[in-house]
Amino acid sequence: MSRTLSHSALAAAVRDIVLRAGEQIMTVYRTPFEVRTKADRSPVTEADEAAERLIAAALTKLSPSLPVVGEEGVAQGNIPDVSGGAFWLVDPLDGTKEFISRNGEFTVNVGLIENGRPTLGVVYAPAVDRLFWSEGPGRAFTQKDGKPVQIAARNKPADGYVVVASRSHSSSDEDAYLKTLPVRSVTSAGSSLKFCLVAAGEADLYPRFGTTNEWDTAAGHAILNAAGGKVLTREGGELGYAKPIFKNPGYIAYGRT
Repeated sequence: MSRTLSHSALAAAVRDIVLRAGEQIMTVYRTPFEVRTKADRSPVTEADEAAERLIAAALTKLSPSLPVVGEEGVAQGNIPDVSGGAFWLVDPLDGTKEFISRNGEFTVNVGLIENGRPTLGVVYAPAVDRLFWSEGPGRAFTQKDGKPVQIAARNKPADGYVVVASRSHSSSDEDAYLKTLPVRSVTSAGSSLKFCLVAAGEADLYPRFGTTNEWDTAAGHAILNAAGGKVLTREGGELGYAKPIFKNPGYIAYGRT
């Protein structure tokens, strides 16, 4: 990575890239697009692939020395060497099932990993025009009326957690876990927006015990960290990155606790 660029400058450049990818995704969204199935039986569309091509090319131009690990590239066997310690994680269309069902709850995710931790993230939900990003500790933002507004995770309310749960991937394990907690309400949502809702103080907790990939979580994790929250494994350790085949264990995303 070019050390002439601060995390603030990098975040600004990545926001531009992600917004352009969002425009491309919405062009496909408005058409009768085809849905195909990958080897892992997950769905993929023209929007996923076109957005990843755009993002990967732009990130490579922005930071030629950093590998780009993208969901669609990995699915095709393109697995870069990330042993150098810093790399990009890209989910060009997080929530493909939400995209297919046209409910608007899908996002473009780009996260920067440095020494196993997410240090910068950008998440954009193009159908509902919600943009979130982080630039480092204490610097998490959303955009309102075209201007950056700083966000922060909140302390758990006295009357119980507001929980966000996966719309397409809920599990009985998560339901059982929530029964052990003081929960005020549970709302289902798609994609990495769940991390962002916790980061913005609109929710307090997001448990996910099923299998996910690092590109699903990196950008939202970086934003939540910057907002004062955290993402822990079920055993209580911090969720790390550059793991074998980029697979995550179950985790819980918290606001301030």
